[in-house]
Amino acid sequence: MDTDLKGEICALAAALTWATALVLFKRSGERVPPLPLNLFKNVTALILLVVTLAVMGEGMSELRKFAVSDMVILSLSGFLGIAVADTTFFYALNLIGVGLVTIAECLYSPLIILFSILLLSESLTVPQIIGTLMILAAVYVSSKHDPPANRTKGQLALGMFLGAISMALMAFGIVIAKPVLTVSEFPLIWAAFLRLLAGTATLAVVVAASPKRKEFFSVFKPSRIWWYSLPASVLGAYLAMIFWIAGFKYTKASTAGILNQTSVVFALILATVILKEPFTRRKLWSVILAMAGVLLITFWGGEA
Repeated sequence: MDTDLKGEICALAAALTWATALVLFKRSGERVPPLPLNLFKNVTALILLVVTLAVMGEGMSELRKFAVSDMVILSLSGFLGIAVADTTFFYALNLIGVGLVTIAECLYSPLIILFSILLLSESLTVPQIIGTLMILAAVYVSSKHDPPANRTKGQLALGMFLGAISMALMAFGIVIAKPVLTVSEFPLIWAAFLRLLAGTATLAVVVAASPKRKEFFSVFKPSRIWWYSLPASVLGAYLAMIFWIAGFKYTKASTAGILNQTSVVFALILATVILKEPFTRRKLWSVILAMAGVLLITFWGGEA
């Protein structure tokens, strides 16, 4: 299979698995605070990655051929993209719900493009510029949406802001890791493991230092909420992350980022069907604008 095609398929698979996990995380977030929920999903994924590495027969010796700087970059990527960005994202999700937070997620594509230009010297074409502006317009339109039940306009604005911050941190985190994945040819599963380990270790320290640590660590005690949080963690933190990193490893960072954005469509459909979130006219126009921008960048962006 062509390498770019492999990367594009992985990027789309990441979008679908993440969208499904997002709906389940919304259910989990109704009863579990963002910080312990993020720690729970990361520990779950970390265990699965350890098992995966054991099955593959890849020991620590695999890392000896790589520079320490590569592992530091991957760890920094995990700290920003998992410990900080994911926790911020869960706060946004709790404030504004799946439908609106997925519109904020559309900032991910232009931010990936921006950081790819600044850090990787990837080029930007006119269609990409127009598509990016359409996505930004979609976020603006959605910010004018009536707030969800039991939420104020201020909480809506805060949720959109936190969503934007989480996307910026996530985009920056994966773009700085791109050279390690491609130039250094760092093994995919080990890259996922190191990123996750750094993010999980950071969260564990923060939770352990919290006055609410007993309450927070109780998330690891089996309960009915596991019906949502466990499959969400497997899909969102394990499968989606592997697909996500693979997409960036095998194709251009800007292309992978754009294809990841199709999670918006998947998530909105699932949120409407499963969570019964209203699919308003304003939300519809936001999705149309955002996805039109994504399609424009993907199919007509071309090479500069």
